[in-house]
Amino acid sequence: MSTIQSTEPDTHDMVIVHRVFRREFHLLPDLISRVAEGNTERAAVVAEHLTDLTSGLHHHHEGEDDLLWPLLLERATLQTDLVHRMESQHAALSTSLDQVDKLAPAWAATANATDRDALAKAVREASVILDEHMGEEEREILPLARQHLTAEQWNKLGERGAKSIQDKRKRLLFLGMLLEETSPEEARDFMHHIPPPVRVIWKLVGRRQYAAYIRLIRSA
Repeated sequence: MSTIQSTEPDTHDMVIVHRVFRREFHLLPDLISRVAEGNTERAAVVAEHLTDLTSGLHHHHEGEDDLLWPLLLERATLQTDLVHRMESQHAALSTSLDQVDKLAPAWAATANATDRDALAKAVREASVILDEHMGEEEREILPLARQHLTAEQWNKLGERGAKSIQDKRKRLLFLGMLLEETSPEEARDFMHHIPPPVRVIWKLVGRRQYAAYIRLIRSA
């Protein structure tokens, strides 16, 4: 007896990706504020972590702009207002992230209190927009994606996101961020889609590297 595989995409992977950005943007204002004035070494570490996240978020949204919204506008014709609202939220978040990207290098170079406080405020404001956008996206957009996209079309988003991280070490670190709050079932399903060589590297060195990295980033 043959079985017919569903072509409906598994959109839960995006929920896991969203957790990373929400969690880190919630943590970062406090991490930034706790850096002592003049401690440029610590400021540089936190600023690089922040810049990696803003870069990842830009790529994440560019992928949706190019691969998701056009298909939904074409196929989910009764939901065009919703899709356009998502596009508007992307634009607002991009403007907020641009401010973060502008402030982060200046603070990393000097670690002065004025730049530090301005950056923490900008990250906090971006986090509010991010929470609103990702919450609505999960409630409203993911069901539409399951209805109107094939698994192949959906998977292109994840493939594009993975390719956007050029540094192999940082790919492992981002994998650690993704797995940090997954249930055992979520982790198993997520790792199933990871190439076998990467799974081996994660088990041998990636897990340990990520633990050390997080201790560094979240230390007082």
